[in-house]
Amino acid sequence: IRDLGTTLSHLHVLWMARCGLSDLDGISSCRSLKELYIAYNNISDLSQLTWLDHLKVLDLEGNNIEDINQMQYLGLCCKLSHLTVEGNLICLKPNAESAEAPDYNYRAEVKKLIPHLEYLDEIPASQT
Repeated sequence: IRDLGTTLSHLHVLWMARCGLSDLDGISSCRSLKELYIAYNNISDLSQLTWLDHLKVLDLEGNNIEDINQMQYLGLCCKLSHLTVEGNLICLKPNAESAEAPDYNYRAEVKKLIPHLEYLDEIPASQT
């Protein structure tokens, strides 16, 4: 990914769905990214995304995000307005060690961690 960012420094949209990605090392070199589609990979760590200041749309559907606290990194992406996380373990429980709780609402938890989010899983984020 780092090579893409250094050679294509003005890249605005990157689509890397279903390509076996297990980490996002080097994504910070893609400084101009506005849309990132990385659905159906093996990503669990979102810390590298904090450097993407222009990111507006992020598709993480069907990855290995097991800890709701990973959403804190996305809270630092101040322009992020559209996020897709369905198909990740965080939709069922807050972390891998937790038991599934009937009162757990991932939409409310994500909204707390990313207050400026407008759409979560293609539904207005205000709807929990």
